[in-house]
Amino acid sequence: MTEFPTLPRDFTFGVASASYQVEGAVTEDGRGRSVWDTFCDRPGAIVGGASGAVACDHYHRHREDVALLEELGVDSYRFSIAWPRILPTGAGAVNEAGLDFYDRLVDELLEAGIAPTATLFHWDTPQALEDLGGWTGREITEHFAAYAGIVGERLGDRVARWVPLNEPNVVTMLGYAIGNHAPGRSLGFEALPVAHHLLLGHGLATQALRAAGCREIGIASNHSPVWPASTSPEDQEAAQVYDNLWNWMFADPVLLGRYPVEGTEQGFPTYRDGDLATIAQPLDWFGINYYNPALIGAPGAGQDSSQLDGAELPPGLPFENRRIEGYQRTDFDWPIVPEGLAQIVRTFRERYGDSLPPVYITESGCSFHDADPVDGHVADPRRVAYHDAHLRAIAAEIADGVDVRGYFAWSATDNFEWAAGYAERFGLVHVDYDTQVRTPKDSYHWYRDLIAHTRANGSPS
Repeated sequence: MTEFPTLPRDFTFGVASASYQVEGAVTEDGRGRSVWDTFCDRPGAIVGGASGAVACDHYHRHREDVALLEELGVDSYRFSIAWPRILPTGAGAVNEAGLDFYDRLVDELLEAGIAPTATLFHWDTPQALEDLGGWTGREITEHFAAYAGIVGERLGDRVARWVPLNEPNVVTMLGYAIGNHAPGRSLGFEALPVAHHLLLGHGLATQALRAAGCREIGIASNHSPVWPASTSPEDQEAAQVYDNLWNWMFADPVLLGRYPVEGTEQGFPTYRDGDLATIAQPLDWFGINYYNPALIGAPGAGQDSSQLDGAELPPGLPFENRRIEGYQRTDFDWPIVPEGLAQIVRTFRERYGDSLPPVYITESGCSFHDADPVDGHVADPRRVAYHDAHLRAIAAEIADGVDVRGYFAWSATDNFEWAAGYAERFGLVHVDYDTQVRTPKDSYHWYRDLIAHTRANGSPS
């Protein structure tokens, strides 16, 4: 592409990753087991029987990876810290070797001129805490806050941006309600207290980070526009139920200090007065992770099944998740709908008004089954087109007055894609999992050129 999206000259360009998806070294330096180590041991849980035991071996190759980020020219790298690498059982004695690893990574990023954006929880709950109930119980929130304080004290003087929590709705729905993600529990609607505890943990962790002197604290929350399957009252009602469950149950408490349905909190067995005030800690920014919209209708439309992220939803739900037609699709079979990103950003501005802090797109990306490198070259024109279209959608919203400050492409490298194992490739950099050789794709070079072009020719802020 010869033309680039027109974005502000000071727009933040980043890339993102997650600890279990890239680090490997799961038995080194005193790291404890996480729920994903255990889930990967479950027969049939992961495509190909894979695990993140080695992944991209980022633990040993982080200097090489930082060098690639420096050449890419990104402003920020969003990575996550593995809770069990810091506290092997989730609480108690600190594993100094684990903290040392992230200390080195942060220093290397700063030396390369890259601002560290650190996520404290990207789904790798320590297995020892899951054995005690995990996020179904209130006790874990205090452990999470203590962990946040430990990391904040060690890294807070150098980390530019903090993300206590990543995608609490995915953990709740896929990890605890449906069970196709770790910890693999199938609680249905009984998983809803997990949502409250994750949000409460986020509020307590935010307080702990601020007490440690940390700055620029936000959240990375997965959000999707919800499209009713038709104009019928039944489909409209089903879509509203899903919208509340997927979007507003996780954003309203953080930004407004209340749940979207009045009295919801009274249904949580562990709820205490003051919880919502704790959850609604003032944030410096709000992160939206976006991949595609959801098409929702009333149950009983004659579909073979209703699915969420490839997992069949249990019968008896008050909605069906329908397939979106009429759009190109990724090789992960997700529809490519850049206008959906614009829609969700607009919806946030309209819904929250002055209660919405500046927004970052903390994840957006696509999986395509790229060919192996040929002469050090990986052609991935569809990925270039994906990021170009989504950044154009954001540019239009910025021009219309929406305060979007940055975009983090998912992901920096190909990696372990949770239940899909190594079947899907999201990275700007190709990884040969047999040799761990990294090869920048065409999308990497395009993103590098876009960043340089924006610095030289971007619009005024």
